[in-house]
Order: sequence, then C-alpha cells, then structure tokens
Amino acid sequence: MTHSIWVYLLVMSVVTLAIRILPLTLIRRQIKSRFLRSFLFYVPYITLAVMTFPDIIHATQTPASGFLALVVGAALAWAGASLFKVSALCCVVVFLAERFLVG
Repeated sequence: MTHSIWVYLLVMSVVTLAIRILPLTLIRRQIKSRFLRSFLFYVPYITLAVMTFPDIIHATQTPASGFLALVVGAALAWAGASLFKVSALCCVVVFLAERFLVG
C-alpha cells in the first residue's frame, strides 16, 4: 500500500495552520479566566521541559551522572546562579560522576 507524500504534507499543513489560526479567529477578546491565563503562561516552559528532560538523562554515559547533573543544575538555578555557572558546574558534575562511577 503506497501513499503519496503530498497527502502527508497536506494533512500536516492543515493541522499546523489550524492550530495557529483557530485561536486567533475564535478568541476575540481578552482572556479573563485566571486559571486559563496561568495555564497558557506555563505551556512554553512545560513543553521545553518535556522535550529536554529525557535528553539530559540520556546524553551522558550513565543515566546516574545525567540525573546528578540535573539535580545540581536545578539547585543552582533555584539559588539564582547564572546560566553560565549552572551549565559549567553541570559539566563538571557529569565529568566527575562519570570518572568515578564508570571507572
């Protein structure tokens, strides 16, 4: 059973445009619901976290070193460290963890 790639491209285009156009045409006034506004505010952050979290764990030789770097990075970010400090220290944590855990 052979399918044309043009059908797939057409369906993908329709779905992509529908996702972008429908909210603009259906919602004409300001959203006043506090719950909906807070939900829409956090959607980009949640999407980024869902896409990045598995790669943080699986990008290292052992998942334990990735998880350890994730915990250290989250703690440093929570404490207000800059992005450069967080990323540099996470790299150091992964290096040390893989040096002592793997061997």
